[in-house]
Amino acid sequence: MKETTLNNTPQKPQGFVLQDHQAIWGTQEDTNLHIVLVAPEIPGNTGNIGRLCAGTNIWLHLVEPLAFELSNKFLRRAGLDYWPHVKLAKHESFQSIEDTFPADRIWLFTKHGEQIHADVSYQPGSVLVFGRETKGLAPEILEKYCDQRVRIPTTDKVRSLNLSNACAIACYEAMRQLEWMPLQG
Repeated sequence: MKETTLNNTPQKPQGFVLQDHQAIWGTQEDTNLHIVLVAPEIPGNTGNIGRLCAGTNIWLHLVEPLAFELSNKFLRRAGLDYWPHVKLAKHESFQSIEDTFPADRIWLFTKHGEQIHADVSYQPGSVLVFGRETKGLAPEILEKYCDQRVRIPTTDKVRSLNLSNACAIACYEAMRQLEWMPLQG
């Protein structure tokens, strides 16, 4: 396990423990669910998602660049004292996610998705990918996974849902389909 580094001094702010790459990720034996946040911008959202992951036993993968430090007080506050229970990993790029997980397990959440999130058949080891709050996912990622873009239905009165709300909706639908298996682990 890695500890975060602040000013080149190893520290463990508020219980954050970054975990190393797990050999099981992306294999047939991977029964976890994974939430991936690509370049998140709002620490409070990431903190809420961290709490969600602690409460559901789902991995949280943060893809750099992050718009905040892991020592951010709003991130810590939103995650409360649950951070030690978050299975947390950080990746230098989305390429790291692609190198780790099979393409057929990756589901991109975007308002431009053709499929509704509840119509997707999630499997153990599914990877639920969310983009940055202001811009979503990069066009090249969306194009590469055009058959795996999903959306959460909303009216046309909002541009999008809050990121932490969208993650909660997606992970609970995936867990429902998997008969709540992540909660057992």
